[in-house]
This record gives sequence, structure tokens and C-alpha cells, in this order.
Amino acid sequence: MKQWISQHRQALSLVLARMGQTRLATLMMLCVIGVTLSLPAGMYVILDNVGKLAGDIESDPQISLFLAMDTHAQTIKAIEKSLKAHPSIKDYQFVDHETAWSKLKLNAGLDDVSGGLEKNPLPDAFIVHAKSKDPANVEQLHQDLQKLEGVEHAQLDAAWVKRLYSLMQIGQQAVLILAGLLGFALLAVIGNTIRLQILTQREEIEVSQLIGATDAFIRRPFLYAGALHGLGGGIVGWLFVYIATALFNHSIDDLAQLYGSDFRLQMLSANASLLLILSAALLGWSGSHLAVSRYLSSIKSS
Repeated sequence: MKQWISQHRQALSLVLARMGQTRLATLMMLCVIGVTLSLPAGMYVILDNVGKLAGDIESDPQISLFLAMDTHAQTIKAIEKSLKAHPSIKDYQFVDHETAWSKLKLNAGLDDVSGGLEKNPLPDAFIVHAKSKDPANVEQLHQDLQKLEGVEHAQLDAAWVKRLYSLMQIGQQAVLILAGLLGFALLAVIGNTIRLQILTQREEIEVSQLIGATDAFIRRPFLYAGALHGLGGGIVGWLFVYIATALFNHSIDDLAQLYGSDFRLQMLSANASLLLILSAALLGWSGSHLAVSRYLSSIKSS
């Protein structure tokens, strides 16, 4: 066990010493990895904040049920009974046509206009709040309520939420696709960097093999190099996203104050940040492993 720990400590020290000797090249490499990772991470931050903002604006999807004119009281009771029994409804409120007309005149100043009307033009209505925020569930509830007897029209007041959620789903898919493509690019970049290191140390590797060094011994320093490049690049990418978010918040603060809002972009959560950094380290390790394995295979075949 002590020998195994000593071998890993020796390999890690060797890699850190080499990175210290090529500080500028290492820094440039970390910046390249950081910029690449910051693109999908930044898009994720934007989508996550838009989703939270939408949730704050409209907590519960609302459906307005406008009843047919002169609907009988028995029909209204039957509708209310159906609403009370429906499992997807959180709560509801009945608004009679007289109350609705009084509120409209008070808010819009229509006293002069209403004097020329023979009767109240507004129907009775139910205001319904759905339990679920999922657009598919809300749409299904909307269709169910439209079919109730006595309901003239069911209006989904939060229909924009459905469109927003659809756009966010497309955005999430775009983030996943972009992350996959850039992850593949990082594998190639890190793998090529490790391949160049292998070529510069080819004679040293051949001498090590002649004196009995195993493939694991030869592979170990390069795996550490790839993992450390990925880890450092992940941290740099996180810093880029943090700085960009702080700069945007500086501009958003002035705009939010004009609308009396305290909205600010939220940074990546602790779990998301950890996932970003560990994924970068894993990509670095994988790219290095592929490069070293390919080189060792080519030696054995020759």
C-alpha cells in the first residue's frame, strides 16, 4: 500500500513540476478549456434564471371559465361540484356578473358609459387555479373545463407559460448538444496535448520500458497531467461564468430598480459547480487515457 501511494505521489509531483516549468503554455491551455466550458455553463445559468423568474411571475396557472349568459343556478352548482371534485384543481373562486361589472366600472372609470347600457354585458365566471405547473397538465385541465355544461369559454390566462416552457426545453436541449460537442472537442484538444508530451518524452519512455516499467507506470503521469489540466480548466471556466454573471448583475441592478424589482442573476449552484469541475477533470483524464493507450498499442504492434 505504501509503495502504491509513493508511486502516485511521485507521478503527481513530476507532473506538477513539468507544469511549473511551462507556466505560460499551461495557463493558455487552462484558458482554452475554461472558455470552452463556460459557453454551455453560461447558457445553463441564463435558462435557470429565466425559469426561476417565470415561476415568480406566475406561481399558479389560472383558467377563467366564462359561463353562458343567464345560466341557471342549478347549472352553476353543478359546475362548482365538478370543480370541487376535479383532482387537478388547487382552488377556485366564483365571480358573479354584478360583482365583475362593479369592479370593471371602478377600475376603468366606465360609470358614464354604463349608464347607456340596458343590462350588464358580463357573464358569471369561475377563476380556477391548477395544482400542477406542467404545461401538458394545465392544457389537459383547460380542455376538461371547456367541456363542462354551461361553460361558454375557458380562457387559459397563463398560456404564455406554455410557450415559455417550450422555449426553455428547446434551450435545454441546445445546451446538452453544445456541451456534448464541446466535450468531444476538449477530448481531442487534451488528447493532442498529451500526445505531444508523449512524443517529447519518447526516449525516456522507451528507456523505462527496457528496464521493466509497466504500462500502468508509464501511463500514470500522463493521466495525472490530463486530469489536472481538466480540473484547472474547469475552475477557470467557473471563474469566467462567475465574472460574467457579476458584470451582468451590475447592469441589471440599474434596470431592476426602475421597475422596483430586486431580480439578480443567480450563479451556478454548489452541485452544478461541482459537476462542471469534476466533468472537466474526467474529460481531461479520458483524453489523456485515449492518447496514452493509443501510443502504447502502436509500440506493441510495431
